[in-house]
Amino acid sequence: MLTTPDERLHPQLHINSYGHYLRRRFGCRISKVNVDAGFTCPNRDGSKGVGGCIYCNNVSFSPKETQAVIALEEQMASGMEYHRLRLGSQKFIVYFQKYTNTYGSVELLADLYSRALNHPDVIGISVGTRPDSLTDEALDLLTEIARTKYVCLELGLQSMDDATLVRINRGHTLDDFVAAVGRAAGRNFDIAAHLIYGFPGETGSSFLQTATLMASLPINSLKLHQLHAVEGTELADMYRRGEFVPPTLEEYVTTAADFLEHLPPDISIQRLYGSAPLDICVAPRWGLKNNQMWYAVINELTRRGSWQGCRCEAR
Repeated sequence: MLTTPDERLHPQLHINSYGHYLRRRFGCRISKVNVDAGFTCPNRDGSKGVGGCIYCNNVSFSPKETQAVIALEEQMASGMEYHRLRLGSQKFIVYFQKYTNTYGSVELLADLYSRALNHPDVIGISVGTRPDSLTDEALDLLTEIARTKYVCLELGLQSMDDATLVRINRGHTLDDFVAAVGRAAGRNFDIAAHLIYGFPGETGSSFLQTATLMASLPINSLKLHQLHAVEGTELADMYRRGEFVPPTLEEYVTTAADFLEHLPPDISIQRLYGSAPLDICVAPRWGLKNNQMWYAVINELTRRGSWQGCRCEAR
């Protein structure tokens, strides 16, 4: 049964977009600025595993201006200038993106986070990490920062299916993710989840169970994108061997729209697609620009006359 759209939904997009959420909360246009702080990953250095996830090549989502060899402050300045010119952004969230950004001593984390927050136009930080790489000390540090600044903790789940997590060499379980969310909840900062659709053996109907999971947890925002193979990954080799068949554009758009209909409207949507530079993208190659990918899903909701949460019970 369809219900009345929630006031938190963007009136044209029919979803609770993250940009819309930030504007409501802070009263101005805010952009995230990606930085590479030089972290590695416990799934690469041997402490949890080696080789990383089968789909992971950070070049696919890291702009060339965000490299650890470039000073953090220089990366920030470049990113802020880009968003000021392109979008007219007034304030910024520094996004510690590449690899596992709580994987270090609390002294290192405090230094990096404080340097990012030292800029007068930075309102907060967003920290991408793994659910099994979150110490009590890191959580306490983020809790302290959240007393005066915006903080978003971004936890990668990717799939709620433990068998899939093993196949993709993820190195953690669903229980690890749920436990991390529980430890992070109630600390006055946002919690974001990262999800991917299109793993071998996954169907659109099975993926909808993930929306139910998200609704059961204190998740504030979400990133979703299609599984895609890029050069330098095991997934690219699997594709060439015929072991990975990526979802079609139509399948992904349908599944993403179904997912949004079952997702509570208070969860803001940070992304709905994934992209990679054409020179390293192996599959799928849909030939759409980023904004076209975003609106492919939005337009499907419009075509249906539906919206985020229209098939979800209130939580």
